[in-house]
Amino acid sequence: MPPLIRCAWARTPLSIAYHDAEWGVPVHDDTILFEFLTLEGAQAGLSWETILKKRESYRDAFAGFDPARVARFTPARVERLLQNPGIVRNRLKVVSTVKNAKAFRLIQREFGSFDSYIWTFVGGEPRVNRRRTLSEVPPRSPESDAMSRDLLRRGFKFVGSTICYAFMQAVGLVNDHTVDCFRYPAAWKDLA
Repeated sequence: MPPLIRCAWARTPLSIAYHDAEWGVPVHDDTILFEFLTLEGAQAGLSWETILKKRESYRDAFAGFDPARVARFTPARVERLLQNPGIVRNRLKVVSTVKNAKAFRLIQREFGSFDSYIWTFVGGEPRVNRRRTLSEVPPRSPESDAMSRDLLRRGFKFVGSTICYAFMQAVGLVNDHTVDCFRYPAAWKDLA
C-alpha cells in the first residue's frame, strides 16, 4: 500500500498526528475554539511544533481552556504561570490569555456562543480552498483581516490577521489541506 500523501508541513510524529486528526476539521465547541485561539497566539514567533509539545501543559495551566475559569485568573496566578516551564513564559502572552478569556465571555453573552460569532466570518460554512502546494497558502485573507479587526476592537490581544488565519485553518473555518492530501476531501466534512 503506498504511503499517504499529506500536507508538506506535517513531517514529525507530533505534527502528523495533529494534521491527520485535527487540523482543518470544523470546530463548534467553545472550549476548543478558546484553546486554539490561545495556542495560535502563543505560537507567534515560535514553531507550531513547540506549541504542540507544550499543549498538555497549556491545558493544565489554563484550566482545560475553560474561558470562564481563565477569566477569573488573578495577578498572583499569572505570576505562578510565568514560572511554569511547560508553557511559553512570555508575560504579554500569558496576560493576554486572561484578557482574551474575558473578551471571549462577552462574545458568548452577546452571541450565545463564541462558535456562533466566529463562524459568521465565513458565512457559517467552511471555505474549501484548492491549494496545490504549501507555497500557495496565503498568510492571511480578507476574512482573517476582518476577524482580526473585530477581535482587536473587542479587546483581544495576539489576534493579528496572520494569527487569525492560522486559527481559521486549525479549526476548519478554511480547508487549506493541499488537494493531493488524503485529508483534503474529508477534513471539512468530519464535524460540519
